Amino acid sequence: RLRDTPEDICFEATANAIALHPARALLAAGDLDGDVYLYSYSCTEGENRQLWSSGHHLKSCRDVAFSQDGHKLFTVSKDKSIHILTVEEGRLETRFPKAHGSALNCVLPIDNHVFATGDDGGELKVWDLRKGDAILEAHQHEEYISAMAVDGNGKILLTASGDGTLGVFNVKRRRFDLLSEPQNGDLTSVVLLKRGKKVACGSSEGTIYLFNWDGFGAASDRFSLRAESVDCMVPITDNIVCVGSLDGVIRAVNVLPNRVLGCVGQHLGEPIEQLAVAPDRQLLASCAHDQKVKFWDISSLGGLVVDDYRKKKKKGGPLRALSSKATGSGEDFFADLRDEAEPEAAAGSDSDSDGSD
Repeated sequence: RLRDTPEDICFEATANAIALHPARALLAAGDLDGDVYLYSYSCTEGENRQLWSSGHHLKSCRDVAFSQDGHKLFTVSKDKSIHILTVEEGRLETRFPKAHGSALNCVLPIDNHVFATGDDGGELKVWDLRKGDAILEAHQHEEYISAMAVDGNGKILLTASGDGTLGVFNVKRRRFDLLSEPQNGDLTSVVLLKRGKKVACGSSEGTIYLFNWDGFGAASDRFSLRAESVDCMVPITDNIVCVGSLDGVIRAVNVLPNRVLGCVGQHLGEPIEQLAVAPDRQLLASCAHDQKVKFWDISSLGGLVVDDYRKKKKKGGPLRALSSKATGSGEDFFADLRDEAEPEAAAGSDSDSDGSD
């Protein structure tokens, strides 16, 4: 039987990190026990399969990422190690046992040889696999590095930190460029939008800060979601991001004009750890403290037309459901969200509809 989305994948421990393969229907996950798993996923019922698991990390696996060619899987852990596994059989190919002085928090492949890692102490390292060592080490942040992003040329690397600053590094010249002024709260995520002309950072205060590409010193705009927090964020289109929060809700947000479009899905009352988007931009995966990875249909987001005009919305209305599974346990689930009725996005002619499709 065909489904709109693959079935949930359940884990024995909380999955902290997930990544979707750049070309195939494969999901990698790292959990609190330090185990790493590779699954194939399918919209056919009963067809999700665990392909392999790896227990090489001694402590919690904090982040996983596929190489750009899809052949390798990078994993980083609280045990300060970096592991690089083959995607086909999960064989440990390269290991940096004491890669950082502090627990590792995030990893970002930049090209097929170069990747970056950030740790709990605020240190960034950029590694070159051909040299087998770090080619850039920088300790500009005072708090943990939560997330990283790189431009399309693999030249400028951006880091979001718990000290509230956005860091800018030049990978090609192997140097630190600048730190932004500190924002309120921890910066938890960083993504590029508007064909690389804008950078959006999420914060623990529930605000999205926007920076112009040529103006990283100060935020050009800010947008409060009236969510408890923005814990993770992935770009879906040039204007739309999906945001995971402490309240377990995944919101779709349009940037410039700034609008909360509605709810894509939810892990009821469970903080969302990470989001990942499939290469065709039709599916979103999420992991949370309920020890599940869930999949959401985001195919409708690309067609949403967002009007500049902020329409008055009746106070107390629920967040608009943007997928068939985004209703949680029905109307009761949205009772908690009624205070945050953001102006509705206009989606073609049915802009007044609040129900799911």
